[in-house]
Amino acid sequence: MATTQNTQNKDLADKFKDILGPTDPRVDAEARERLVTARVGLLLKQPFFGNLATRLKLTNADEWCPTAATDGRNFYYNSRFIMMLEDEKECEFLFGHEVLHAVYEHIGRRVDNEHEAQLSNIAADYCVNGDLVQSKVGRMITTVPCLHETKYYGWSYEQVYKDLYDNAEKIDISELAQQMLDEHLENDQSTTDSGSGKGSDQDKKDGKDKRPTISESELKDIKDELKEALVNAAKQAGAGNVPNGVKRILADITEPKMNWRELLRQQLESTIKSDYSWSRPSRRSWHMDAVMPGMRNDEMIDICVALDMSGSISDAQARDFLSEIKGITEEFQNFKLHVFSFDTDVYNAQDFSSDNLDDVLDYEPQGGGGTDFMCMFNYLKDEQIEPKRLVVFTDGWPWDTWGDPNYCETVWIIHSNDDPNPPFGTWAKYEESK
Repeated sequence: MATTQNTQNKDLADKFKDILGPTDPRVDAEARERLVTARVGLLLKQPFFGNLATRLKLTNADEWCPTAATDGRNFYYNSRFIMMLEDEKECEFLFGHEVLHAVYEHIGRRVDNEHEAQLSNIAADYCVNGDLVQSKVGRMITTVPCLHETKYYGWSYEQVYKDLYDNAEKIDISELAQQMLDEHLENDQSTTDSGSGKGSDQDKKDGKDKRPTISESELKDIKDELKEALVNAAKQAGAGNVPNGVKRILADITEPKMNWRELLRQQLESTIKSDYSWSRPSRRSWHMDAVMPGMRNDEMIDICVALDMSGSISDAQARDFLSEIKGITEEFQNFKLHVFSFDTDVYNAQDFSSDNLDDVLDYEPQGGGGTDFMCMFNYLKDEQIEPKRLVVFTDGWPWDTWGDPNYCETVWIIHSNDDPNPPFGTWAKYEESK
């Protein structure tokens, strides 16, 4: 097996031995014609990718780039590599690859540790190639090895990176780096080499001065430009014709989610009801013959707080969440908090009020099994508890249903899940305190 792999590596090295160097105008003209044809094909068959690919300027990079690269404005290509591709369908895949690197903001990631930089770039390629295969963009390139693993379908970049990091001792990182399709450009403060590994070390050294870097200000401008281009391309293509990862980005752009602390405060304050009372007349009526009722504020906050302890929540996250609850409730005179933790059952239910509020920070979550949201609602029903709000702190990965949508108003604070989409209630993404 090792002998076969070594042979494949040698064949690949031989194939790219003379890939870098001065441009041959004739080869470049043929390569550009092939690329233009591929972009037209994308516009006709995959308008989302075609629109974004068309905005990239074709820029020859024969002297420093062995395959292709992008900075979000240019499509850098090696003309000899383009002519090595089997046909325009592989060119379409290559365009899609660069487009998604730009859309997913893989460009200019600053990772100063070389090992982590390689893992970062490998994770990015797995995500991009998986999306392209699922979206049937062109045909996956076979001229060179490409990173592709079906188990990563639907995973975010962060999830793939964590999986690679956790299994780094079992993985030949240098071998995976050889399978990266393109060059990943750095910002101007990076100290690592994030190239694909194709082309000789001497060739890379000779062309390094011509390899572009991206300043922080340029990176910000590029991201702003891409947001507008992304929305326009998605509109023209239709919502059903973009990868799921792109849909999440579009949702963040067009439907910004409320900060979880703001949502929590809003939901708690909305449980306070105001009404009129004859027991406390309004001072404004004292000079009148008639007695007007005064305003009565029912300041009793009555909520249940459920902590998902299925294994993914950390003690620090639980303390952060309970601290935020404590801070908000301190602003009111009367409140009742019913706190419990759960996995497939409910544990350690405790009540807190103004008399023992400080103790809420000493609450000890219990659990560690699976995640059954329905057990929360069954518990509340069995105990005849009907809270004004049920606030659930969770990773948003139920093994079955999300529970009973009709029992009480529910607020989900969701961590560790990029695309939760609870079917009922109000939700926000949890973010660590800074």
